[in-house]
Amino acid sequence: ADAPPFAEIFAQDERTRASLRWAARIARSDIPVMLLAETGAGKELMARGLHRASERRDGPFVAVNCGSVAASLLESELFGYGPGAFTGASERGRDGYFHAASGGTLFLDEVAEMPVAMQAMLLRVLETGIYHRVGETQPRRADIRLLCATCRDLPGMVATKTFREDLYYRLKGAAVTLPPLRERQDVLALAGHLLVELAAPRGILPTPTLSEEV
Repeated sequence: ADAPPFAEIFAQDERTRASLRWAARIARSDIPVMLLAETGAGKELMARGLHRASERRDGPFVAVNCGSVAASLLESELFGYGPGAFTGASERGRDGYFHAASGGTLFLDEVAEMPVAMQAMLLRVLETGIYHRVGETQPRRADIRLLCATCRDLPGMVATKTFREDLYYRLKGAAVTLPPLRERQDVLALAGHLLVELAAPRGILPTPTLSEEV
């Protein structure tokens, strides 16, 4: 039998379990979801769980870290580009992440790192469902469910106008918050679980006994 959608996320912590219950409730809709958590709290695991619990589970799941893509390349990476659209571009053009995620889920991690000009383009796609490859006028339909994540203070960025307020509310159709690891009540159990997972591929079967000091 298939594993439960959120099986990858270990949770004996009540706040984390509450977030998982909320995620399961909103997973079947197509509304955008914003994942709010510090680095290391499990944002991509949660995004994959949302995808597996959705009606798009048989489609692709594509994850993009907006902070790792140069600002000048983000548009062509997301939307693709037409033949010879810029110096060094392929003569045949190339499809982007929106095309790769068609029929499935596109997960934009570190969305707060997106330049303001790119934010305007993304907002238009969310409003119309239409995008264009760089250097082309032919419209293409974005058949995706959009998830995004950030560890930044987006309301603060909205206040300082470094992140568009209209895009913020578009992306935050629903929000899922994950507590930081230091605030979880199941850290010892989580550490034991991770030790077992790391050891299993090596044929080791540890029975870790961990203390608070460790």
